[in-house]
Amino acid sequence: MSHHLDTPLAAQNGQLFIDDLYVFPGEDSTVFVMDVNSNITGVYAEPGFHHEARYEIKVHFDGADHEALTYRFSFGEPGADGRQSLRLHSLTGADAQGDAAEGELVLEGRTGETASGAGIRAWAGRVQDAFYVDLSLLSLVNGAVGKGTAVDLSSWNPREAQNTFAGTTVEAIVLDVPHTHDRLRPGARTGVWCATKLATDAGGWRQINRGGNPMMWPIFWPDDTDFSNPANTRHPSEDVAADGRAIAGRIATVVAATGTSADPAGYGQTVALQLLPDVLPYVIGTPASFGFAARNGRTRADNSPEVMMSLVTNLPVPSGLSPATTKDQRNDRFPYVVPQ
Repeated sequence: MSHHLDTPLAAQNGQLFIDDLYVFPGEDSTVFVMDVNSNITGVYAEPGFHHEARYEIKVHFDGADHEALTYRFSFGEPGADGRQSLRLHSLTGADAQGDAAEGELVLEGRTGETASGAGIRAWAGRVQDAFYVDLSLLSLVNGAVGKGTAVDLSSWNPREAQNTFAGTTVEAIVLDVPHTHDRLRPGARTGVWCATKLATDAGGWRQINRGGNPMMWPIFWPDDTDFSNPANTRHPSEDVAADGRAIAGRIATVVAATGTSADPAGYGQTVALQLLPDVLPYVIGTPASFGFAARNGRTRADNSPEVMMSLVTNLPVPSGLSPATTKDQRNDRFPYVVPQ
């Protein structure tokens, strides 16, 4: 391993920065999509996936503190055509929680092509980003959350909203697991998160970035562009103890200042316990929606920024955008993305 892997500079590589996680039903299957390496961010360095990293999708069952299933993607160095080899390993039980076990090799393939094995399909490559939000609106909300002031939307006109992410791209990892899987059968209650890990000079692995629910980082830690927040390396099981009180307090403060609850402290605690541990809940085989009625998985069409900004502030926050904003960046069939 090259010497820079165990330095803070390695973490600034956009290839390790998680942008979004989606979980939704496929064709008698469950689909997981992990987006990284957006070209909108200043830490975007080069296309492709880091060849000395691991990209992991982790699944908890029935509200368990720890994952019992991990899907681990790894990639080779880019060839002359820019394509990379990919491998997918599956780890279960205690092996799913650590870095030492190799797991079962499920499939092998190359980026830009569908790979399959044991009924599982995977696709990885550069795609058009389906995420949508106007960052000028987000700045009004996370600014208020950060300062503990009232949310002032007087300068915001939803009819003039623009998708800041229009025309941007990400590297997407798409995993399609059939309902015949031993654990991912219809009705199974899951909590899903993903992580990027980088090899260290000592021969181990260090977690660099993780994600579960959408918009957590942009709302609560918008300045964490260098992966310095301890939440990056933490396991979700530690979230409530480490950040529960702080996040509840920040929500309570902004809600009190905005005047949207008679019990700001109670509201803050309620929302914090909905968002932490930071895993995305999904009942296998059910319609996915990260919306106002329910937060059950997340489709690539969901207006999650509007939902999260409204939830955190207890205030209707109209984004001015809708699923139609990125309809051309989505596909109804596997791999559900639009390659760049």
